[in-house]
Amino acid sequence: HTPPHPRSTTARSSGAGGQNVNKVESAVDLMHLPTGIRIFMQQERSQLKNRNLAMALLRSRLYELELEKHNAAQSAKRLAQVGSGSRSEKIRTYNYKDNRVSDHRLNSNFALEKFLSGDIDAVIRMCMASDQQSQLKELAEAGPR
Repeated sequence: HTPPHPRSTTARSSGAGGQNVNKVESAVDLMHLPTGIRIFMQQERSQLKNRNLAMALLRSRLYELELEKHNAAQSAKRLAQVGSGSRSEKIRTYNYKDNRVSDHRLNSNFALEKFLSGDIDAVIRMCMASDQQSQLKELAEAGPR
C-alpha cells in the first residue's frame, strides 16, 4: 500500500550533467513523517522518474519495517508459548500419596489413577477452553481493526 502522503520537495541534482543539473530541479526528497524515513533520489534526469523511484524505495522500507514488527510480535508470542523451562513454570504435579494430579495452568486437580490410565479428556477440554478464553481476551484487547 502507498504510504500516507509523504512530504515531497524537489532540489537540483549534484554531480555530472552540465547545464541540466544547474537549471532543472530533478532530484526528489521524500520525508515520511510518521516514521521519519527520508529518501533523497537524484539517480535519473527526470523528476517524475526520481519521484517514482523514491516512492518505490519508501514503500519497500516501510514494508521491511512492518515485516520486522510482525516478526518481533510472532517471536514474542512463540516465546510466551514455549517459556523458559524453569522450575517455576511447571505444568503438572503428580502427587501419589494424595492420589491426585494438579495442573498448575488450569488450577485444577484430577484423580491420579484415571489420569495415568489415559482418561485425560477432562484435562484436554479444560486446556482447550482456557486457550479459547485467552484468545478471546487477546481479540478483545486488540479491539476493532
